[in-house]
Amino acid sequence: MENDNPNNNTSDRIKLNVGGKLFETTISTLQSGGPDSLLSTLSTRHVSTTSPFNNASLDSLSSALSTRHISSTSPFSNNNNFNNNTQDRGPIFIDRDPEIFTILLSLLRTNRLPKNRFSVTELTEEAEFYGIESVLLHALKPNRFSGIDASIVKVINPASDGLVTDFHVVSDGAVFIAHGGQVTVYDSNLSYVQTVRTHLDEIGSVRRVARGESGAREVVAVGSEDVAGVSFYDMVNGRGVGSVEWRDESDPRIYKARVRAISDSEEEVFVSCESYHRENCVLVVDKETLGVKGEIGRQSGSSAKFGVPRGLSYVEEMGVLVGMSVTSGAFGYSGYVRLWDVRSGRVVWETNEPGSGRSSRFGDSFADVSVDVNDMSMCKICSKSGDLGIADLRKLGDDPWVYLRDTNPSLRDTSGGVSNSVVHCYKKQVFVGRDGGLEVWSRVAEKGGSSEIGEESFRRNYMDKVEDSERGIIKKIEGGGERLFVSREGAEGLEVWESSVFSGAVLVP
Repeated sequence: MENDNPNNNTSDRIKLNVGGKLFETTISTLQSGGPDSLLSTLSTRHVSTTSPFNNASLDSLSSALSTRHISSTSPFSNNNNFNNNTQDRGPIFIDRDPEIFTILLSLLRTNRLPKNRFSVTELTEEAEFYGIESVLLHALKPNRFSGIDASIVKVINPASDGLVTDFHVVSDGAVFIAHGGQVTVYDSNLSYVQTVRTHLDEIGSVRRVARGESGAREVVAVGSEDVAGVSFYDMVNGRGVGSVEWRDESDPRIYKARVRAISDSEEEVFVSCESYHRENCVLVVDKETLGVKGEIGRQSGSSAKFGVPRGLSYVEEMGVLVGMSVTSGAFGYSGYVRLWDVRSGRVVWETNEPGSGRSSRFGDSFADVSVDVNDMSMCKICSKSGDLGIADLRKLGDDPWVYLRDTNPSLRDTSGGVSNSVVHCYKKQVFVGRDGGLEVWSRVAEKGGSSEIGEESFRRNYMDKVEDSERGIIKKIEGGGERLFVSREGAEGLEVWESSVFSGAVLVP
């Protein structure tokens, strides 16, 4: 028999027989699941230690069970499983899985979910039966994410075509994974939801672009670098609902344009397209009709300055679309960052590298750029020096970058020896992948409480272990909810990073 604290008053104790296994706990523990929970209702059997469990309380319990849609053939049927022996006040019999109940009882006692072998679906089904699903969902939520003490808690491996070609994380931490020609969805608890097979052999870009009420419609946009056009699939019924291709009857060079990147706003989908003759633009698609509304930033593609955007981010607060293009060649990296006003299609700000900024940075073009739409900031990683630059999107000018200075003496120099760099800014932190290594730059409190970003506003720390970095070169980093997701070249699965429940790290607001 499993017992609660032996020092508890015996009048507060209650015994349960779940699936043939005896449990002894307290009324207060059962009632911690909430006043409307089934366990709280059952605990009323022992509220009075001087009077038997009378017909009135039985009627009350029966009414409570009825409101939870439990029939007379349920594990609590008065004629069979429910023990109404009021003389010996024997344990209440519940015909459910005792192993899962052990986990749920521990959750009620400690407000933490212990390590176990059950899936989230199995735990949720049992928690719903007992009426404590809200307690379980709260326990399943990851802790506030801090890169300083984060670690890999899981590697999501889709059932087939395990090499992740792209992924998109939404605000609650649910993730849409493209692998081969399929898209697999995992919800905010990282439980498997659905896999949809598309018409593509290999998806290069994926993004959740629409969701109906109660999840009745979950639409993703997918594109490939081998097949023209962007296609839309309803993840609920697994069928295609539309497709769009960039065409221009007046220009014969515009045909079979492939997709390089996808982003979206509340009403529109933005698709970066490139034709075989390198002409490119950002196609604007209406979410309601899935038809083309127009195009933004049409370019010839004749040079790196006019190359196709390979990254798009929509900044709702400013009403601008940020496009990023990076090209590597024999003479190093080159590219641009460009901001378009979505309504007018005009360029409101741009920078081209090499060739702009401080003279000391000439020739040290960025290798990657990321935008944090919530913090209104943009960060870049320099290709040669490995330096990290941050800019405020609200204060863009000729040279908006602040280059961070590493003040942590215990870390090695970042310059040189790195051939692949990836950057992602999320929750006022900057995550950098250098080949296979992952590091975080965390905001530190400024003297006098200033909110301005300075050279020493961030402190650098490693996140991964040696064995983590040896899994492969980091390909993409993206945050969502209280998690960070990482994919690596040639490595199956998607890494999920979370902060420890015992974290003492405090993020600067």
